[in-house]
Amino acid sequence: MSNSPEAFDAVAIAVDWLDACRQRRLSDVLELYDDDATVDCCEGGRFEGRHALRAYWNLRLSNQDSGAFEIEAILPETRGVYLEYRDCGGQAFRMRFRFNDAGKIVHTACGPLVATDGALAA
Repeated sequence: MSNSPEAFDAVAIAVDWLDACRQRRLSDVLELYDDDATVDCCEGGRFEGRHALRAYWNLRLSNQDSGAFEIEAILPETRGVYLEYRDCGGQAFRMRFRFNDAGKIVHTACGPLVATDGALAA
């Protein structure tokens, strides 16, 4: 048994996710997820498994203009990554990624960030 750190770079995977979303590369977005992954979206409910994720991301990516998925902050967390980004309209969102041991995304949860006195707050 090894006590070595993760064999993958979770922050790099989240950046790859952002790049694929920006460029509307649906197949690349889906490739980052485990086949049984779950997406919890503040605007659309819960989506589980490859088929549901394909439908969800197809709709989300087709509705984004250029300028969407602009990164604000990205921080590693235990077994995941915390990301703040803006959509094409400038609305701020937060996303939490959780990964399996193979470096595939098993869960994402998103929600809007609310501005308070000029600062972003979850």
